[in-house]
Amino acid sequence: MSTRAQLSSITSSLAEIQHRVSELAEEARALGDDETASELFNVERSLIAALRRLGRLMSSSTHRS
Repeated sequence: MSTRAQLSSITSSLAEIQHRVSELAEEARALGDDETASELFNVERSLIAALRRLGRLMSSSTHRS
Protein backbone atom coordinates (compact mmCIF):
# COMPACT_ATOMS: atom_id res chain seq x y z
CA MET A 1 0.00 0.00 0.00
CA SER A 2 1.37 3.40 -0.95
CA THR A 3 1.97 6.13 1.59
CA ARG A 4 -0.77 8.25 0.03
CA ALA A 5 -3.26 5.37 0.25
CA GLN A 6 -2.35 4.80 3.88
CA LEU A 7 -2.74 8.51 4.69
CA SER A 8 -6.10 8.53 2.95
CA SER A 9 -7.25 5.52 4.96
CA ILE A 10 -6.06 7.08 8.22
CA THR A 11 -7.81 10.34 7.32
CA SER A 12 -11.09 8.53 6.66
CA SER A 13 -10.87 6.62 9.94
CA LEU A 14 -9.98 9.75 11.89
CA ALA A 15 -12.88 11.66 10.32
CA GLU A 16 -15.27 8.92 11.42
CA ILE A 17 -13.86 9.02 14.96
CA GLN A 18 -14.14 12.82 15.02
CA HIS A 19 -17.80 12.54 14.00
CA ARG A 20 -18.49 9.98 16.74
CA VAL A 21 -16.74 12.10 19.39
CA SER A 22 -18.76 15.12 18.27
CA GLU A 23 -22.01 13.19 18.65
CA LEU A 24 -21.00 12.05 22.14
CA ALA A 25 -20.09 15.61 23.11
CA GLU A 26 -23.48 16.88 21.94
CA GLU A 27 -25.24 14.10 23.85
CA ALA A 28 -23.29 14.91 27.02
CA ARG A 29 -24.16 18.59 26.66
CA ALA A 30 -27.84 17.75 26.16
CA LEU A 31 -27.76 15.64 29.33
CA GLY A 32 -26.19 18.49 31.29
CA ASP A 33 -22.85 16.73 31.77
CA ASP A 34 -20.82 19.84 31.07
CA GLU A 35 -17.48 18.41 32.23
CA THR A 36 -17.68 15.43 29.88
CA ALA A 37 -19.00 17.60 27.05
CA SER A 38 -16.14 20.06 27.50
CA GLU A 39 -13.51 17.33 27.44
CA LEU A 40 -15.07 15.70 24.39
CA PHE A 41 -15.23 19.03 22.56
CA ASN A 42 -11.52 19.47 23.34
CA VAL A 43 -10.83 16.03 21.88
CA GLU A 44 -12.92 16.94 18.84
CA ARG A 45 -10.87 20.11 18.27
CA SER A 46 -7.67 18.09 18.46
CA LEU A 47 -9.00 15.59 15.94
CA ILE A 48 -10.04 18.40 13.59
CA ALA A 49 -6.54 19.87 13.85
CA ALA A 50 -5.03 16.45 13.09
CA LEU A 51 -7.31 16.10 10.06
CA ARG A 52 -6.19 19.50 8.77
CA ARG A 53 -2.55 18.54 9.19
CA LEU A 54 -3.10 15.27 7.36
CA GLY A 55 -4.89 17.15 4.59
CA ARG A 56 -1.99 19.56 4.22
CA LEU A 57 0.45 16.65 4.21
CA MET A 58 -1.49 14.84 1.51
CA SER A 59 -1.81 18.04 -0.51
CA SER A 60 1.90 18.81 -0.29
CA SER A 61 2.86 15.25 -1.20
CA THR A 62 0.66 15.55 -4.31
CA HIS A 63 2.52 18.67 -5.38
CA ARG A 64 5.88 16.97 -4.87
CA SER A 65 4.96 13.90 -6.91
